[in-house]
Amino acid sequence: MRRLLASLTVLLCAVPLAACGASDSGGGSDGSSSSDPKIIQVTFDGDSVTPNGERVDVSVGQPVTLQVTADAPGEIHVHSTPEQELEYSKGETTLKLTPIEAPGTVDVESHSLEKVIVQLEVR
Repeated sequence: MRRLLASLTVLLCAVPLAACGASDSGGGSDGSSSSDPKIIQVTFDGDSVTPNGERVDVSVGQPVTLQVTADAPGEIHVHSTPEQELEYSKGETTLKLTPIEAPGTVDVESHSLEKVIVQLEVR
């Protein structure tokens, strides 16, 4: 009887441990891995920017790349910790953000246009 109880105890303790060690791809609801870069297309045309204040889901530590197409050079400000200021040229520019390591909402904006480009929902 004692042996049966000991075996049962070991078995019950092993099941949760096995679940903790299970492989997790880190995939989000869209099937992408949090290690895959999130690529956001940004277009500046005169006084307008696209996207314009949209929310974008990213994982903590996930690389974020902004593919910028602009009719004039400018600067993007990322209100993360630490804050990031990224310059882009007229034409096409690829900007890689420093990965954000804390959950929350991070505004990415153009100070010259005084507009929020995107809000990164970091989870």
